[in-house]
Amino acid sequence: MYFRAWALQLVLCVLTPVWVVAQAPAGHRPIVTAVKPAQPPVIDGVVQDDEWAGAPIAGGFVQFEPRRGEPASVRTEARVLVDATHIYVAFRCWDDEPLTARLTQRDSNLLSDDSVVVLLDTANDRQTAYYFYTNPLSTQMDGRVTDDGRQTDSTWDGPWRSVARPTDYGWSVEFAIPFSSLKFAAGSGREWGINFGRERRRTLEFSSWSGPLDNIARVSQAGALVGLDLAPPARRHQIVPYGLTRLQEGTQADWEAGIDARYSITPQMAIYGTLNPDFATVEADVEQVNLTRFEVSLPEKRQFFLEGNELFAQRIRTFYSRRIADIRGGGKLLGRQGPWTTAFIAAQTEPDDTQGSANFTVGRLQRDVFGRSSIAVNLDNRHLDGRNQGSVSVDTNLFFSRFTGMTAQIMESWGPYGRGTEAFYVRPSYDSPTGHFHVRYTHLGSRLRDNLNVIGRIPDDDRREFDSALSKTWHVASGAFEQVEYNSNYNIYWSQTGTLRNWQIDESADVQFRNRFSAEVGLTEQFIRFEKDFRNRQIELGVGYNTREYNSVRMGVEFGRNYDADFQLWSVVARRKLTPQLSAEYSLERLWQSPDPEGESTWIHVFRANQYFTKDLFLRAFYQINTAIERHNIQAAFIWRYLPPFGTIQVVYQRGTAAFGERSNQGHTLFLKATTVF
Repeated sequence: MYFRAWALQLVLCVLTPVWVVAQAPAGHRPIVTAVKPAQPPVIDGVVQDDEWAGAPIAGGFVQFEPRRGEPASVRTEARVLVDATHIYVAFRCWDDEPLTARLTQRDSNLLSDDSVVVLLDTANDRQTAYYFYTNPLSTQMDGRVTDDGRQTDSTWDGPWRSVARPTDYGWSVEFAIPFSSLKFAAGSGREWGINFGRERRRTLEFSSWSGPLDNIARVSQAGALVGLDLAPPARRHQIVPYGLTRLQEGTQADWEAGIDARYSITPQMAIYGTLNPDFATVEADVEQVNLTRFEVSLPEKRQFFLEGNELFAQRIRTFYSRRIADIRGGGKLLGRQGPWTTAFIAAQTEPDDTQGSANFTVGRLQRDVFGRSSIAVNLDNRHLDGRNQGSVSVDTNLFFSRFTGMTAQIMESWGPYGRGTEAFYVRPSYDSPTGHFHVRYTHLGSRLRDNLNVIGRIPDDDRREFDSALSKTWHVASGAFEQVEYNSNYNIYWSQTGTLRNWQIDESADVQFRNRFSAEVGLTEQFIRFEKDFRNRQIELGVGYNTREYNSVRMGVEFGRNYDADFQLWSVVARRKLTPQLSAEYSLERLWQSPDPEGESTWIHVFRANQYFTKDLFLRAFYQINTAIERHNIQAAFIWRYLPPFGTIQVVYQRGTAAFGERSNQGHTLFLKATTVF
């Protein structure tokens, strides 16, 4: 009790000055006014003056990098129109050099291509936003931004249209984003935050209309879209059922079905339901070498959890949705009202051979404070066989100025243990456009994992931990070097009884050369105590070549001492665009350890290939080998997104798929999966 009272006092002492700090006045915010078209523009990538008549033009882009604050090296113009159902955006991008456009898979990292982006702060809270990217091949990438650019989540998907075209001056693109894909407050005279950006890959240049930015996703520095008259979308529901048939060698044919549904109570608040949600059965988690003794984090793939998932990305992860497997059914409430954001999830799992059905309950209530800052309460619980395990926590994300801020969290867990069940951390930081520095203190009780890891993800506990990190990027205007990045991290922690458990030093430097080559070097020194004391050392060397047009190769080696074993980890990653529609990627990891009593030395091969007939009709192949567990996994999928992104038909051949890190005896298997949208 003494510790909990002391910890609460510490956090309150840290937070109290924030409550009396006045919000700094906003700087200049460029404005575009919403204009209604006589008729909606045709989304064909051709920006015709008569279709976009009266649309305000946003120009005068400025660089975020490499030369922050200077005018963009090439001309870009954006236009906006708004009607009752959509917001329409057009870009004209001048460029007298060949375009970099290779990526065709949805949600690829389009910052690796020439691309443009629209950022929409529909809540006008200067903290959260949607982003929509497109490249000259009309490939789409979308997602959510939170915490004024500190967090981005690319798992969010929504239906929208984009078409790009080459032109005699460069290229152009048109967007149509339906209001039914967005959460917003209805009414007349509304204002949204808005920004337009452009990535020019060959020169590593990103420029924006409103800027210069302090962060590529800094929502608070967006401009304003004013004069919006917004009615609730006429379409309030979305129903996504799926059916799956499986024909597997040596077993009887079976099938399964499920459904995800959404209903918008208001344009800002929606309820979600799921029955037997699809766990991306036809996708395999990619094998990887893990040189630590801690659990690997795997991405969420179920549609039910993706909307709003960014809200639960706290440092002390009290909710990790991958813990909820084999869901029978679930419901979710997600939305915003004024400065309040609410998320509530309830799910029930199917019973298995070892335990009965479990009920999971997750709730979050968040409030904006002082413009860009927020504070939230989180509740997470699993109920199984009459017993509860979970936690309650408070976390905050605070901005004191443009560059200084702090994140903090305090929590208490419950379950089989009643002591050593608490945790908190405090992390002040400084973030400039080219640098970062933070210090952090974390307290993790000695029984935190035992209570919490049935619903959260705590890789390790029993810590009193200090951590600091420094990073800096230099952009060089001329000469052989184009960009230099330095990263440094220092970490030390003791057990709750005062025993030194770990100290670690990480130093690394990365160099981008103007001739497209790159080099990196890193050093890790570590002392760590488990059943005995270990002294680990890791040296990393890497070299690569990237055309900045998708084609690239990187080779690296890590070597040193790891838990009383000498090791070498060799890696190769190569990507090649064989034709405009066909791309291939190969990666190799070769781990050698001596001595190796557990047989962990391995070869991991991963091969991917994608053949696109259109951006929504494609053939995808995947093959991986992990020799340590004798795992051979092959998959070939023919996919047609006839109602993108959710309405699909998939025909998939698979052999050897299993859970991450497990051997599989799965024989030849054929899947037929269909998903539609109502």
